[in-house]
Amino acid sequence: MSSDGAGVATTGTEQVLGELRSRERFLLTAHEGPDGDALGSLLGMHELLGQLGKDSVMFMAAKEFPLPIEYRFLPLEEVFHEPPADMADRTVIFLDCGNIDRMPVEFLSSGSNFRINIDHHHDNTLFGDVNLVETGASSTAEIVHGLALALGAEITPKMASALYVGLITDTGKFMYENTNARTHRIAAELIDAGVAVDETYRRLYEHVPIEKLQLLSRALDGIRRYCGERLIVSYVTDADYEASGAGAEMTEGIIDHLRSIEGAKVAALIRDQGDRGRAARKVSLRSSGGEIDVSAIARSHGGGGHKRAAGFSTDLELEELVSFLCDEVTAQLGP
Repeated sequence: MSSDGAGVATTGTEQVLGELRSRERFLLTAHEGPDGDALGSLLGMHELLGQLGKDSVMFMAAKEFPLPIEYRFLPLEEVFHEPPADMADRTVIFLDCGNIDRMPVEFLSSGSNFRINIDHHHDNTLFGDVNLVETGASSTAEIVHGLALALGAEITPKMASALYVGLITDTGKFMYENTNARTHRIAAELIDAGVAVDETYRRLYEHVPIEKLQLLSRALDGIRRYCGERLIVSYVTDADYEASGAGAEMTEGIIDHLRSIEGAKVAALIRDQGDRGRAARKVSLRSSGGEIDVSAIARSHGGGGHKRAAGFSTDLELEELVSFLCDEVTAQLGP
């Protein structure tokens, strides 16, 4: 099973299929701060294992909730926030997780469970006992779709809807460079299987509370340009959350407005985490035009992601953080 795209790095495809067939109990998880692909592939794999008659549970730490408003329509009521009593007997499947540190939960990062790593990030560290990493895939949801077909599963409306969310969000509504003919063929198959395209689009992109727009307004008002106007930065503070009435989960999508600014090479959204995270601030990065690999910037500070979309957490103060980002931009582009 491989993608039509370039740069495919796959290890263990048949091994993963074999493990899914032979093992009986699974725990599924994805990276912290889950996006549409993490959640869609999580749900899609859960549905797939259910069809195979397997005992599957989904896990996400309680601190990840509430989810961004865009994803709250997804049927995630069954997600565990604590390890099940029989955790020692379960195989852990990590979905859309480039490295083990992107799921910073003690019982998962230090446990002795057999690990299956399914992902499409180019910087995946191959931390699983078996790894299926397809860098040419548009999304992890695409890989899960391929596994479902290889295992002879039915693409039910519920599975199709989950995988379509992963597909549409990680391709930027089919506009990013990871979109190709195969991506559209898979989308067509999912639509044929029962995806309500209009409803999915509206829930993802038009179901916006007024508080989120007020937070967006403050973020746009706070835009600053650095590094010869190549770096666009906005800083969402705890005071912005309080003034707008928005929660941190409502920052989803703000970064895309920053990336669209003319002349920008890198957009950075810095946001306070209050008492929600381990670090004081979280940084989301986007590359405009693809000249800069923002995943390399994120990795240098303990994070990760894609070449054009990445992030990390930090305790650096704003001035230090902007200086760090400018240095990284200059290192890749030159002065």
